[in-house]
Amino acid sequence: MKGSPFTHVCQRLAVLRNRDRADLHTHTTASDGTHTPAALAERAALAGLKAVAVTDHDSTAGVEPTRAAAGGRVEVIAGVEVTAENCGREFHLLGYFVRTDDTTLAAALAGLRAARRERLLEMARRLRAVNADLEADVAAIPDAVSLGRRHLARLLVERGAASSLHDAFARRLAAPEVAGVPMRRLPVAEAIALVRAAGGVTSWAHPPANTDLTALTELRDLGLQAVECVYPWPTGARGRRLRGLADALGLAITGGSDSHDPSPVTRSVGARTVRLDEVDRIRAMTSGQWSAKRLAAAQTPADH
Repeated sequence: MKGSPFTHVCQRLAVLRNRDRADLHTHTTASDGTHTPAALAERAALAGLKAVAVTDHDSTAGVEPTRAAAGGRVEVIAGVEVTAENCGREFHLLGYFVRTDDTTLAAALAGLRAARRERLLEMARRLRAVNADLEADVAAIPDAVSLGRRHLARLLVERGAASSLHDAFARRLAAPEVAGVPMRRLPVAEAIALVRAAGGVTSWAHPPANTDLTALTELRDLGLQAVECVYPWPTGARGRRLRGLADALGLAITGGSDSHDPSPVTRSVGARTVRLDEVDRIRAMTSGQWSAKRLAAAQTPADH
């Protein structure tokens, strides 16, 4: 119950647990989170975090409003989660300490957001048999928001076409005719080059369980600098294994809650954190030295 002694104790324990720590993976209403920038700043402060990274999907629009709301209580790191592709599979690239005014990165992210909107509209059209109003609902979401399947899942719940977000994803959005709508994704080399040219540090978000040394070596050689090892994994073994791989290749460690909503508790802001010395290591890796020539090479399709 809100305001109960038990709630107060839990909040105090959260502060103690996260002291001198940072959550480097969160989402706001600028993409598919329900945390407003002000709410994210407040929740980070209540969790006792020293820093929080705003890593919205293909958008940096939530960074400055969160910074303003934090008022210096919590360091707000400018981040982004870029939709990319590697070896034909979806790949999420986290960027940290990016320059939000970098025009090249901003243009690439704007293109991804436009493609996201078109994709969600098409998915809504294919769900007409479930609810004819979904397309209008999607179109009504402000253009500035970076849309994702979570938006459609929430609409399905609101319209009574799904009993929960899980039901919406498992039963409605997993249907082949809906799931088959393609998503635009940047080649991972291009995504890495864009983030690094904008002064940022690159990390692989929630790597799959079969990640191995070969895959990480290839990505490191493309310019990947870190790996997300701290995450709401089902067990801690996956994180420990990723740490071992990262150490072997000299890659930095990142991690966070991947919080989109206040619940569940295991995915709340501050539920998964990294140490400040790990943040400082990432901070020390920031650079704007990736040349325009290198970025252009990454954007040019290879002759295969």
